[in-house]
Amino acid sequence: MSQFGHVSAVNLRGQNNLNNLWSPQSWRCCYLDGKINTLSFASSDAMGRKLKSPSVRAFMTGSRKDVSPLKVVCIDYPRPDIDSTVNYLEAAYLSSSFRNSPRPNKPLKIVIAGAGLAGLSTAKYLADAGHKPILLEGRDVLGGKVAAWKDDDGDWYETGLHIFFGAYPNVQNLFGELGINDRLQWKEHSMIFAMPSKPGEFSRFDFPEVLPAPLNGIWAILKNSEMLTWPEKVKFAIGLLPAIIGGQSYVEAQDGITVKDWMRKQGIPDRVTDEVFIAMSKALNFINPDELSMQCILIALNRFLQEKHGSKMAFLDGNPPERLCMPIVDHITSQGGEVRLNSRIQKIELNKDGSVKNFVLNNGNTVEGDAYVFATPVDILKLLLPEDWKEIQYFRKLDKLVGVPVINVHIWFDRKLKNTYDHLLFSRSSLLSVYADMSVTCKEYYDPNKSMLELVFAPAEEWISCSDTEIIDATMKELAKLFPNEIAADGTKAKIVKYHVVKTPRSVYKTVPGSEPCRPLQRSPIEGFYLAGDYTKQKYLASMEGAVLSGKLCAQAIVQDYELLAAREPKKLAEASLV
Repeated sequence: MSQFGHVSAVNLRGQNNLNNLWSPQSWRCCYLDGKINTLSFASSDAMGRKLKSPSVRAFMTGSRKDVSPLKVVCIDYPRPDIDSTVNYLEAAYLSSSFRNSPRPNKPLKIVIAGAGLAGLSTAKYLADAGHKPILLEGRDVLGGKVAAWKDDDGDWYETGLHIFFGAYPNVQNLFGELGINDRLQWKEHSMIFAMPSKPGEFSRFDFPEVLPAPLNGIWAILKNSEMLTWPEKVKFAIGLLPAIIGGQSYVEAQDGITVKDWMRKQGIPDRVTDEVFIAMSKALNFINPDELSMQCILIALNRFLQEKHGSKMAFLDGNPPERLCMPIVDHITSQGGEVRLNSRIQKIELNKDGSVKNFVLNNGNTVEGDAYVFATPVDILKLLLPEDWKEIQYFRKLDKLVGVPVINVHIWFDRKLKNTYDHLLFSRSSLLSVYADMSVTCKEYYDPNKSMLELVFAPAEEWISCSDTEIIDATMKELAKLFPNEIAADGTKAKIVKYHVVKTPRSVYKTVPGSEPCRPLQRSPIEGFYLAGDYTKQKYLASMEGAVLSGKLCAQAIVQDYELLAAREPKKLAEASLV
């Protein structure tokens, strides 16, 4: 199959033709030029004549005299070959262990709090192992940190701008197990950074398909001459040598030092931090390099450099609750599990021996099970932690783990913005982290006439209490630098049609130095009580991959404890008869 698919052109005349929107073959390649709004699909019989496709570089630059200035490119790429990587195979083996485990004589009823990716993952794999999860979600929407809502116009707005990497083996396995691989829209293998010193311009790191890892990453860095000088590249490479030679043990030992301090310790110029790692730090954990643990950066670099497609990115083809979470729910319920929305937990009620008796809901109802899982953010767990548990070292260490505030901004404009790409973009702004024109990158949000920018506002600690108007005003000032010819801070150019601001006062845990020893294992010291969440112990830190893996590890611990947990019910009945 051609890398770019077939190219078809049609003058939409202002109409949004979305026939066959969800067809796997219907979204291959589209572009916009200065004259007409042009949507291009593959395998669309009624979409017009076929055109000869210009080179990728012609798409990118649009500077050739014989080609109209092409400002926005939309190309979905084939799913990369990640199924044979070691990490993918390890994740696949862990998934298969649940399906292949002996069927329990008496399935356990496991009550799980929180229907984010960690809770959904826990429930999914417990159901695969033959048990009966009851998943409780306090809100009326699935997804936790990937939740989204539909406004009165039918447009979606999300908790965050979510990117699915090739280096997410458990997430990629999950998509495959659910049969929804076609819902990921893979983009070209590049990282694209805005150039603050040259408003409106971008600098790219392009990973060549023909080279294996880590050569493709090294080539991408060497070929970029706009962000780092050759002396800076050499010093950065030398500084990284201990991490390359020392491997995982070295990486784990860097938890106690910030990115900024580590760079200086290794003799790497501050400009490397300013040019690359401010953007990377904010993208990974919504904080700056003077706060972020270097372990987080090294883990990401290790994944990106050791796997050929590790840094390749994909967007989900629509809103996460329907396009990702509902297939998980359907799988859980098809196996006999339950998912209940609007079931907020008010209290963890204990037995006399300190174990969990039940979860008490806000409406006064109680939910009992053979085992219990808390898959909420760590801050919610700490609020509901029983007094009798607070002095236990396992729980006391959680005080160090605190969610980081983050703001997600959505702005709909009255026109199609042209100075963008069909990709995630690193803003390198002091206020913004990453952004994307979702009207180009995502099938469900596609609009041929108007742009919708989704932006991550970070660090957000000083802004989380500000009004939406203040946040939008600040965002527009930054966008005026990214789109100098199209957006003005005073609104005299592209006009805002509407906006949504989603504030998350406590998002993923703040990966600061010294936090790694405080991350708990999924099996707690309380018999029958378990934890899941990206803050728990797993190697992918605060990420969607970390959340999914934590759920699998939590389910694994429960399956391993089956005999113990199954014996608890007769024991409880015997004790009750003596009272």
